[in-house]
Amino acid sequence: MLRVVLDVNVLVSALLRRDGTPANVLRAWENGLYEFIASAGLLSELERVLRRPHIARSIAPNTVVDLVANIQRDAVLGDDPPAERYVRSDPDDDCLVALALAAGAHVIVSGDKALLALDLDRPRILTPRDLLTVLAQVD
Repeated sequence: MLRVVLDVNVLVSALLRRDGTPANVLRAWENGLYEFIASAGLLSELERVLRRPHIARSIAPNTVVDLVANIQRDAVLGDDPPAERYVRSDPDDDCLVALALAAGAHVIVSGDKALLALDLDRPRILTPRDLLTVLAQVD
């Protein structure tokens, strides 16, 4: 089964637009089409971003609680390995690459241009739309 790390920007987008491509990526995980690799650090960042006032007023608090609980219950929780320098233009993304490498993930899904510009064989870095295309080919 495909092992995937989802960037926080994908998760936030999924909550903001329940009919968008990131929401479909999240539903694909909920439907068992891939394994979602997460970590305490990723969950902490997600909760921090979702508390930002301009985001928090657009998402019902129970939706946030439900998502975090679902991830804690159903995702594969990995450790937060020490992050090396992978993303020169945005070192905040290094933790995603480190998590993906440590957990043996096949893919990182992100909308972040700095991550998408990385040239890695594994994990591959895909947009949400690209992941959905890959998942459709697996069926």
